Amino acid sequence: MAEKKVTDMDSTELKGELLELRKEQFNLRMQRGTGQLANPSRFKVVRRQIARIKTQMSEINRTAL
Repeated sequence: MAEKKVTDMDSTELKGELLELRKEQFNLRMQRGTGQLANPSRFKVVRRQIARIKTQMSEINRTAL
């Protein structure tokens, strides 16, 4: 997601990126549970990226109606 802004992505790219971020979020939770988490601040970054993507997806859906 670093090379493209969320506003420049279409809906299929947004869905793919959302899926990747959800997987990363899950992996971070598992690492935290087992005590292997190296970078706890990554939680905040991933959560905010998910929120940005979901906001953009809702804007796309709202304009499509």
